Parts: sequence; C-alpha cells; structure tokens
Amino acid sequence: MTPNASPPGRVTLSDVAKASGLSRATVSLVLRGSPLVHADTRARVEAELKRQGYVYHRGAANLRGRTSTAVALVINDLSNPFFAEFAAGVDEALATAGFVTLLGSTGESVERQQAVLASLLEHDPAGIILSPAEGSDGARLRALVGDRTPVLVFNRQLHDGTTEAGWDFLALDNQRGARLATEYLLDLGHRRIAFFGGHRDSSSCRQRREGYREAFAAAGITPEPQWLVECAPTRLEAAGQTGALFVRDPAPTAAVCYNDAVALGLMAGLSARGRRAGHDFAVIGFDDIPEASVSSPPLTTIAAAPRERGRQAAELILQRLRDPTQPPISTVAPVHLVLRDSDMPLQRSAA
Repeated sequence: MTPNASPPGRVTLSDVAKASGLSRATVSLVLRGSPLVHADTRARVEAELKRQGYVYHRGAANLRGRTSTAVALVINDLSNPFFAEFAAGVDEALATAGFVTLLGSTGESVERQQAVLASLLEHDPAGIILSPAEGSDGARLRALVGDRTPVLVFNRQLHDGTTEAGWDFLALDNQRGARLATEYLLDLGHRRIAFFGGHRDSSSCRQRREGYREAFAAAGITPEPQWLVECAPTRLEAAGQTGALFVRDPAPTAAVCYNDAVALGLMAGLSARGRRAGHDFAVIGFDDIPEASVSSPPLTTIAAAPRERGRQAAELILQRLRDPTQPPISTVAPVHLVLRDSDMPLQRSAA
C-alpha cells in the first residue's frame, strides 16, 4: 500500500488523529465545529479527513457523546423588528462557531412557550436563549428544561429570579435608557411627559418606568397618573391608544415610549388626530430598530443595538458551553440616546 492510500475498512477518528499528529480529542473538536480549535489546526485536520475519505455521522456522534451543534432561540414576539434583528445577530454568531439556530416564537403566551420549549428540547439543543413571555414562571420553566441544558435569559427577569436559578442573564439598561430620554425632554422644556406603552407586569416595562420616574424626581416634579398609558408593545395597539393621552387637560406635550414599535404607532395615531411628531408633540422610542432612522419623521430613540445584542447573547451561551461550571453571569448591555427629528422644544409644541 502506498503512503497516501487509506487503510482498508472504515476510517476511524484514531486513524485521522494519528496521521495528523494530533490527539483524538482535537480531531473530535474539529468535527463538532468547536470554536476552541485554532484555524491552522482545523485546516490540517480537515485536509487529513478529506485525504482519508472520513465520513462523519453527526447524529450517531450526538447520541454517543450527548453533544449537539444546535442552540434553541425562543423569543416572545417575532413580529417586533427588534427581535428579528436580535435573532439575526444570534444566528450570525452561532454560525461562525459552527452551530445552527432552532427558532421558536411564543407570541407572549406562557402556554405556547411551554409547548415551543418542549418541542425544541426533543432536538436536544446544546443550550437555550430565551426571551420570556410576559408572566413567565421561573419554577415552571426550570421543571420543563431541567438542569442539563444551559439557559441564557434575555431582557426580562423571571418572577423568582434568573441567576438564582443557575441561568445566565443578559439585560438592556432599561432604567438608565428611559431616564436619559425623560431628562432630555425635560431639558427641552417639557413638563407634561407621558410614559406610553408596555405592561406593568413586564420587568423591562417596570424598569423603564422607574427610570422615567427618577428623572422627574430629580427635577422635583411628580408625574400625573394619567400620563402612564398601558398598551401591548405593538404599533397597532399604540396607534389605537393614542387618544388616551388627550382625555384630560392639560394634556402631555411629549411621550417616552416603551419601544420603537409603540413610538411608530403613536406617531401614526397623532397623525390621525391632526398632530405631527416633532412639530407639535415630542416622541422618543426605545430600541433603535432599522426603521427608526427612516420613519417620517426619523425617530429619536434610545439605541440598544438589537443585532449586536443577539451576537452577545450567542457568545454568552457559547461561553457557558465551554465552561459549564462557572457561576451564573448577569450582564447589563449599555444604551444611549440617538437624536433625530421626532422631538422638539416645548416652545414649538405650544405654538
């Protein structure tokens, strides 16, 4: 047999490792698409795999080693452009590391969430990234997922805590973001500022409302109860609830919105009432979805970089897979104010 010929019979992992001058474990990492392998080593192993004609049975390997190259992503609202961007970021980062994304959407239903997770768990994902539906119960989720599959919770805290449950947590700086938006409107001279959209039972909404209240407290102002308007965080619901801002005089002259979808819906609702955002009513969103910069007028908002947050979430779950024994990590992602044209000084509103 010539030196370049493959040995008779089926080529094994040990054959490839011996010919490459590497350990069997290193070859196995390459086959599983591990990000821990250096690019030169990966190329060396892949060349030897090709030379020997090695055929990798991924399904059998998963069963033997209880490993998976899939990560489940469960989000609460696929119709929200923020989560479309977030999911794209997750998928980009996972693909770079050799993983695939299993996507599920709950539509803000805790029962649907249980069903989606149960279905995805049948595929034995390596980990789960979860943006919980409103009203999610941590104990119930843990009973379903168990202790073997790592979970990263995104943005919304569970009722009984996240890191306390042994799960990692990635949050937006909701409180600071809403405070920045409110402070900016106060600096423009507005004093009657609404917080518009979202549900108080959502932890992210509570945090944003708290930032709104903090800014008022620092200015020595007490917001009126009617300035807090609840609605589902969607464009359609926000447009339909616009009239709630004007049921009592004097009405607000500005609004900090729960998210960009709500802000865009509010701008449509204002237009239907003969008003214009940025002309006689100030509107600030939260998220900075791609549409925010091209809306009419372009939306002033709190930028949370949704695609970058998706990549960050994927990197955190991969970090957990590399080191399952590290303590639970809680990460708060920064936000910042992006000024465009949907706000204006109070003088313009009064005029």
